[in-house]
Amino acid sequence: MKNNLEIIYQDDDLIIVNKPAGLLTIPDRYNPEIPSVLKQLRGLFEQVFIVHRLDRETSGVMCFAKNAAAHRNLSIQFEHQRPTKIYWALVEGILQEKQGIIDAAIAENTVQPGLMLVHQRGKNAISHYEVKEEFRHYSILHVSPKTGRTHQIRVHLAHIGFPMAVDVFYGQKTQIFLSEIKQRKFKIGKYEDEQPILSRVPLHALSLKLLHPTTNQELVFSAELPKDLRALQNQLSKWDAARKSEE
Repeated sequence: MKNNLEIIYQDDDLIIVNKPAGLLTIPDRYNPEIPSVLKQLRGLFEQVFIVHRLDRETSGVMCFAKNAAAHRNLSIQFEHQRPTKIYWALVEGILQEKQGIIDAAIAENTVQPGLMLVHQRGKNAISHYEVKEEFRHYSILHVSPKTGRTHQIRVHLAHIGFPMAVDVFYGQKTQIFLSEIKQRKFKIGKYEDEQPILSRVPLHALSLKLLHPTTNQELVFSAELPKDLRALQNQLSKWDAARKSEE
């Protein structure tokens, strides 16, 4: 699979990219030949340092450093939770509280290594959320994690009863089909097999605000919603729109 990595911004200290879904942040430990953002950037620049990560299926804004001093500064910013990150997330269900704070410690799942769960033995984790759009069966949220725990948004939203619309580990579904959305309006050819409209976690890093490591200037970077999530949102707006008069 070809992954087109878009560089949003770069200078002597920073590289800001728009990561496509399906691309690893760093090389796989068992198969370093699998494409990754870091590997691609190191093929373009003399030095590249990792500052933070996005899950393989998550798309959107990422920051990298181009020298050790910038890396140190940015790492401290992230360690002290100074940058503001906003994610677009599609979840199952309709939230009663249209905005809120999820404060629940996250720990590694000892039964399923590599997965996480809410547990008192875990590290503190805080996520702010706001409902941006509602459908009959789904909601679009903007989520701002104040900490950077593994799978934090996915685990937190599942914890409050509103898992990601597609999530093989923390949700109910592994795919969304257009037939589910259009229902009786859906038509397909007799000998055709329906393909999913989405088969990845619908999570996208919309924006990132931080301080420039050298100038201390406040910078804000953003990445528009990718094609697959825009297509799904359009179909939901057309066929799953909330009809309050019928409730």
